[in-house]
Amino acid sequence: MSELINKNDNRATIRWKLLTGASGLALIAYVSSTAVAMAEEPSRPTVWIELGGQLSRLADSEETFSPALFDERPSKFAPSQKLERPPLYGFDESASLSIQPKGSDWVVSASVRYARSSSKRHVHQQTYPAAFSFYLFGYTHLVQPRAAQFADTISQKSESHSIIDFKVGKDVGLGLFGQSGGSSLLELGVRFAQFSGKTNVSLKSDPDWHFSAKYLNIPTYGIHTSIARAQPYHSNWATLEADRSFHGMGPSVSWKSSLPFAGNKENGELDLDWGVNAALLFGRQKTRVHHQATGYYQTGYAQFGTPPPAVLVYHPTPVNVTRTKSVTVPNVGGFAGISYQFTNAKLSLGYRADFFFGAVDGGIDSRKTYDRDFYGPFANVSIGFRNGP
Repeated sequence: MSELINKNDNRATIRWKLLTGASGLALIAYVSSTAVAMAEEPSRPTVWIELGGQLSRLADSEETFSPALFDERPSKFAPSQKLERPPLYGFDESASLSIQPKGSDWVVSASVRYARSSSKRHVHQQTYPAAFSFYLFGYTHLVQPRAAQFADTISQKSESHSIIDFKVGKDVGLGLFGQSGGSSLLELGVRFAQFSGKTNVSLKSDPDWHFSAKYLNIPTYGIHTSIARAQPYHSNWATLEADRSFHGMGPSVSWKSSLPFAGNKENGELDLDWGVNAALLFGRQKTRVHHQATGYYQTGYAQFGTPPPAVLVYHPTPVNVTRTKSVTVPNVGGFAGISYQFTNAKLSLGYRADFFFGAVDGGIDSRKTYDRDFYGPFANVSIGFRNGP
């Protein structure tokens, strides 16, 4: 056991040394370049602050809750699995700060993206049976239904994610596909990502309520009819509660490029922007799941107008599962867009995507990994500030 603990400790130590080493080399390169900075471009902003937002399509997924007790759900009702969808969209808020000293091609930056989304669905489906009628002793008798077939699904899901980047990069002065007149920023850094999700599902159903009829045949009195004898049914209920999370950090690399194609920065310049990024995140998945199911049967025979108590026919031991696992999550992404830029201001519009592979344990009774993907249109506003005249 101690050897296993030592191995885990050594892995964590190696990862931390790699991260701190990469960050240290990047910072040393930045400090060295500043020492030989050129005294040019006095009007260029040295500090940029960017605020923005993105409408993200969330490709989150997890195992659906479908206890065997609900296999008898009538086909005329929509299956609960279709109603347990996680949130489809979210809105990411982002902010970044970048610093490029005068005369230097090096840029130090920090950025954060955060989003929180939720969804709640309550779908109740049922039949509306008519009264059972039969003719006896010269009268029409009506037996009113005491229940109905139904399926009730309540699904509440929420998710949040935050992505934080610290980077040091160098503008190598190449535009799109190597054309001159643009910029090309190569960056190395550290990325931190956190994903959290909560799920609550409640299922109820009466899959088989019906009138149980008995044929009454008394020729002497001319009675040949069916009469309602009982109204048997099952009553099923199940719930699920789940909390899932991932926390990880690791080295990242990115490439951002921009190419002007109309105007100039003094009067307004249009740029074509694009970029790609990749990271390798070392972190931990945590999952906590609780679920249980119960089934009752009602014979439907009424005694003095009141049916007898329902009988418990299905009640397995409630399941409580907690899982924790150290994982490595690859992350790739990119963006493309257009920007309208002045000397000290910039408006950007485009489309961005980030894919985190196998980031979350979305299983119920056993571990199953699922991706976390975010993609959609974005808009950013940037303001530049100069340090000194």
